[in-house]
Amino acid sequence: MLNKLEKIADRFREVEGLLSDPSVINDQTRYRSLTKEHAELIDVVNGYERYCRITEETAGSQELLKDPDPDVREMASAEVAELKAELIELEAQLKVMLLPKDPNALRNVIIEVRAGTGGDEAALFAGDLFRMYCRYADRKGWKVELLSTAEAGIGGYKEVIALISGKGVFSRFKYESGTHRVQRVPETESQGRIHTSACTVAVLPEAEDVEINIDPSDLRIDLYRASGAGGQHVNKTESAVRITHIPTGVVVACQDEKSQHKNKARAMKVLKSRILDAMQAEQQAEMAADRKSQVGSGDRSGRIRTYNFPQGRCTDHRVGLTIYKLDAIMQGDLDEIIDTLTTHYQAEQMAGQ
Repeated sequence: MLNKLEKIADRFREVEGLLSDPSVINDQTRYRSLTKEHAELIDVVNGYERYCRITEETAGSQELLKDPDPDVREMASAEVAELKAELIELEAQLKVMLLPKDPNALRNVIIEVRAGTGGDEAALFAGDLFRMYCRYADRKGWKVELLSTAEAGIGGYKEVIALISGKGVFSRFKYESGTHRVQRVPETESQGRIHTSACTVAVLPEAEDVEINIDPSDLRIDLYRASGAGGQHVNKTESAVRITHIPTGVVVACQDEKSQHKNKARAMKVLKSRILDAMQAEQQAEMAADRKSQVGSGDRSGRIRTYNFPQGRCTDHRVGLTIYKLDAIMQGDLDEIIDTLTTHYQAEQMAGQ
């Protein structure tokens, strides 16, 4: 492990040197690539440097164990025990840092929440889920940009799509893809019966223009009049845009903006991210015989979590985690769930190495 860390530190120093080279700065493609690599390496290198410092401090304290003064020996003994405990913890962290990096870890995400079984109640819960993610993003200082909505008549959403941008967004949202089930008494239920509804969540890494090159001849673009709430422009101008990528059959529609051009730009952003997600899923399937064993594969077919309102509990079925603080979770307190999932899948990765 130490040899590997030393090589990473050498590469980090090399990258730092290159980033100050005028010829690299003028080559924007290379500069962006090196900046991204620098960001991926810096935490590992800082951890390794800390590990080296603690190792040196431990060696120095162990020398003091030979001191003739018993008070010095006692102080050194306590210090050695403390430093060794810190070394063990730091070594565990470094092992996790050395796991193969998710290529999407530093990307922004496009999150899609759709009402599933359960009619109006499913649409209301889709709205609750989306607000939960927005509150979590707000806690982290991330930006949420609404891309497309299809509102339900009684409130909530049939579908809502948003771009969430900031540092480490994908690494925190990557395990949210799947079916989310809710058990609660709907507001419209007069007899107090508990209903079960479901929503699906898809988390897509935001595609960069340089990696998804779409031939304009592969696109069919349909313009139509927006429907629903939206003011005087509704049904008067063909501002809504539907884009179909003919080779893959992927269809994206956007009508939230009054401007046709803005709707087209938003739809293209979602389209590129869906195509990138499909390409990566295909690559992952080719690399592993068992798709379910892949970390972060984002299988959206399975039920991943249940939100039980009468009992005030949230259960994540993948790791058997049950938390009795549903109100806080719906207010965006998701770190305990996400940390548990991250630790679980990291352990699976280490076991598979």
